[in-house]
Amino acid sequence: MFIEICSLICVSALWGLTNPIIKRNSKSITKIKADLWTKQLLLEMKYLITNFQYIIPMAINQLGSVLYFFTLQHVDLTLSVPLANSLTFIFTAIAGFYLEENLPSKRSLLGMILILFGTFLCCYDRHK
Repeated sequence: MFIEICSLICVSALWGLTNPIIKRNSKSITKIKADLWTKQLLLEMKYLITNFQYIIPMAINQLGSVLYFFTLQHVDLTLSVPLANSLTFIFTAIAGFYLEENLPSKRSLLGMILILFGTFLCCYDRHK
């Protein structure tokens, strides 16, 4: 069970640490304008496919999804979903802070502490 929990933490890290990077590196897509929606779609796809600052973090994020898929074979959904999703929030907040997006508020910090405590309780309950 320890390896599975470590895998889910790794999934959360891969997802959470890449989310702010993907967001930051895809912001200029809003500057793309076209007359027709089909041309708009094609220009946006071209922008994303050729933007390696977007593609590389997206590929790492998707590696997290592949790892999550394989981990689901060995872990109960009642543990895997809350663990992966709640810890993703924490890793996203950490990466956002590191990228100088903004400091987490006191309420966010309290929420992260409660998430960690709840995650610990879920893992403890499953380990018994």
